[in-house]
Amino acid sequence: MWENPAASLEKAEPYVQAAIERGATLICFPEQFATGWDPVSAASVQDRTGPIVSGFRHLAREFGIAVLGSFREQGRARPRNSCIVFDRNGEEIASYAKCHLFSPAHEEDHYEPGQDLGIFSLEGISCGIAICYDLRFADIFRISAERGVHAILVPAAWPASRIGNWELFIRARALDHQLYVIGVNTTGITPVDSYCGTSVAADPWGTVIARAGTGEELFIVEVDRENVLNAREALPVIRDRRPEVYSRMSGDR
Repeated sequence: MWENPAASLEKAEPYVQAAIERGATLICFPEQFATGWDPVSAASVQDRTGPIVSGFRHLAREFGIAVLGSFREQGRARPRNSCIVFDRNGEEIASYAKCHLFSPAHEEDHYEPGQDLGIFSLEGISCGIAICYDLRFADIFRISAERGVHAILVPAAWPASRIGNWELFIRARALDHQLYVIGVNTTGITPVDSYCGTSVAADPWGTVIARAGTGEELFIVEVDRENVLNAREALPVIRDRRPEVYSRMSGDR
């Protein structure tokens, strides 16, 4: 619900309940879910004690499920486009601020970029986070894979006008780095843009294993740790990288 966090969080509850009933251990919402993504807005900017984060924590505790939510977080000088993760008990286990801000919409003029990865473990699965535009930059995915991450969740506000690239990037990042990539996209029309959902997940072989429709819906993805390990054993891409050669090629000494 555009710039209406309370209504958005209330609307989320039936989806959380449905996720529990279908056996999910974590639910991920799209980019800036509670307000809608806006690259210039300072409305509803808050710290981690604010009502949006408290709402995510409440969902985790009330329903007994891990929750990954995105919000506009108060930064040092400007807001950050952030994600926060709570375990099923409502304890914070990870956070991540969007590293690559969307310059075509001047997001970097109004937000400050993140500097660190967001990695957490859930039932033996190592998970990472990227946000929307981050999907176009392979480095986060490569570094996460080198650190043993099995799946990366990508909350996004990917517009309908570029949806043809969305699945391509999801599959490419999964295949290149031999992990699951799960893209969770916004749907509907906002004052910023038009969105068409189409959330999608790819496995470590780059195969699409789940795809949502264009409207609001819940889609379930099963992450198999052994599938990741088998892919990396069959094709040891991470092991066979030659960073010392790449450094020389780029002119670094």
